[in-house]
Amino acid sequence: MSRSPEPPSDPKSLIAAGYQARRENRLSEAKTAFTQAVHHYRDTDPENPQLAEALRGLGQIERDLGDIPAALQHHREAADLYRTLQQPLAVAHTIRHIADIQRENGDLTPAAAAHYDEALLIYRDHPETKPLDMANTLRGYALFKAATAHPEAAIASWHEARTFYEQAATQTGLDMQPAFDEIDSQLARLSARESSQE
Repeated sequence: MSRSPEPPSDPKSLIAAGYQARRENRLSEAKTAFTQAVHHYRDTDPENPQLAEALRGLGQIERDLGDIPAALQHHREAADLYRTLQQPLAVAHTIRHIADIQRENGDLTPAAAAHYDEALLIYRDHPETKPLDMANTLRGYALFKAATAHPEAAIASWHEARTFYEQAATQTGLDMQPAFDEIDSQLARLSARESSQE
């Protein structure tokens, strides 16, 4: 019987091991690795950006495991630390995940929308924003607007998202066809809804 490899002891390696375990769907191992990294940084270096990274990873695992309150708590703590460290792109990435979690779990309040608004504001203002980050944020925003009966805003966001997915495809060489298929499907659904209400 093969034995699992010994877990790493240094916190950066724990974070890397956590992400690797998540990719391989070993969620319990991933949670353990991220939790150990969080404890290490909290005890030794609580303003290290790696603490925020470990918290964000732990939040992703809790989301995978269905513990939504814990997922939100870890992401919010990570976002607060990134703000303290003045890392706006990391703030935007993290609060976009908060908004996605809230939307996926039926929280369609203005407070939830504010996370999308802030993330988009940061991304639009920052010269180093990656097209894929912008596209993914617009995707969540479009879904949010559709769910809150703002079809015109949703349609505009889907069209803008397509532009950024096209840029991302050119820049990275990644296959964005699933994103384009989703956009076409969502736009068709929104157009049909609009037509039925005329």
